Amino acid sequence: MMRRRFFIGASLGLVAVPAGAQERAVRFSVTGSMEQGSLAMGSAPPGSLAALDGRPLRTLADGRFAFGFAPNQTTASVVTVRYPGGGGDSRSFKPAMRQYDIQRVDGLPQNTVTPPPEVTARIAKEAEDVFLARVSDTSGGDFLSGFDWPAPGRLSGVFGSQRINNGIPMSQHYGVDMAAPAGTPILAPADGVIALSADHYLSGGITLIDHGQGVSTAYLHQSQRLVAVGDVVKRGQRIGLIGATGRSTGPHLHWAMNWFQVRLDPSRSTRKPAPDTL
Repeated sequence: MMRRRFFIGASLGLVAVPAGAQERAVRFSVTGSMEQGSLAMGSAPPGSLAALDGRPLRTLADGRFAFGFAPNQTTASVVTVRYPGGGGDSRSFKPAMRQYDIQRVDGLPQNTVTPPPEVTARIAKEAEDVFLARVSDTSGGDFLSGFDWPAPGRLSGVFGSQRINNGIPMSQHYGVDMAAPAGTPILAPADGVIALSADHYLSGGITLIDHGQGVSTAYLHQSQRLVAVGDVVKRGQRIGLIGATGRSTGPHLHWAMNWFQVRLDPSRSTRKPAPDTL
């Protein structure tokens, strides 16, 4: 991690301090696991403005903001903060590299591994609906204190692993799987607004919560969805039940997290290292 000192104009443009000028302490911080596929959380003086690689970030009135490192990101992200009293700082953060697993999953319904041509258009439309649900940039910030695990269970799938489904190599697995009996309650891990609630071909019963600042979480393979689009949910509120719908070999919850379209590992942002056991 490198540090540089800057003054920042109204547009968050950067002007370097002249050589020989005395360097002052940087007044903002960024925390999180700081590795590929993780959510980073920033804290600056109240009233500050922040930007990531030159693009403005939504910053709460208390100076907090968030951004994400992509799962395979190898370059540094530059965070710039302009302080309310004038001046600012810029810092470079390079995510730590991760080694992802390879996971074989057998026994999946073959029509979910190699879907028939007649469902191609449906799958594409459902993927577009998820994409659009993740573009929102609202002002929520409850998640900045950390996520709760949404359900108890055994961790049966990890983030970033390349999946080999029924012997066919697939893309990386962008979520955390918790195996638990069908009907096990799923709880909102932080405050938010329901941005999507539907039954999808591959994801089964899916719910997506917008937590604010581009951060969203999704819950797949539900047997029952208990919330609707537009509902405001609170941390710990029941939002659905674990099931085995869609591309699944048995009852489990696939829990995913995004910063806009950047895939993130929710297990790196939880207040406890693992979910409760049953």
